[in-house]
Amino acid sequence: MNWSAVMTDYIGGMNKHPNEYLNNAVMTASPEQLQLMLYDGAIRFARQGIEGLNAKDYEKTYNGFSRAQKIVLELINALNYDIDRDMCSRMAGLYSFIYRKLVEASAQRDASIAGEAVKLLEYQRETWVMLLDKLREERAAAEPAGNAARGAWASDQEDTVDTCYGTLSVQG
Repeated sequence: MNWSAVMTDYIGGMNKHPNEYLNNAVMTASPEQLQLMLYDGAIRFARQGIEGLNAKDYEKTYNGFSRAQKIVLELINALNYDIDRDMCSRMAGLYSFIYRKLVEASAQRDASIAGEAVKLLEYQRETWVMLLDKLREERAAAEPAGNAARGAWASDQEDTVDTCYGTLSVQG
């Protein structure tokens, strides 16, 4: 996945002159943090589309919904079927449903349809935050006692992200 292109579009959508701090945050974020940023961006842009609908500002509506749609497409493209094919298939179905709702809301100019997509994105975001908390706990438990003072997120992420990311379970 080309995370930097997606996040550059995400940053670029915020204002005409991207914030250098935010750009650095994106470029140094872990894959888990980038996923959370994508959820945040999709939710924010979908809400902008809804605001545009309510204000009858159809340019704002188009811009918001189209940016949210692009992010949802990237969420689909980011799925790694090598880790868990069944879960990825279910997630692709959910993301496709969200994408279709955003397209439908834009075409029909119906904020309630977009609201359904936002609720699903918010639920996914909350679930992702819970998974990040679980991952943080697993990393803290696996860390040698000498490194515990540094904190779980400060550990050598280049070495642990791929292995921990692949072993995270969403089933109890």
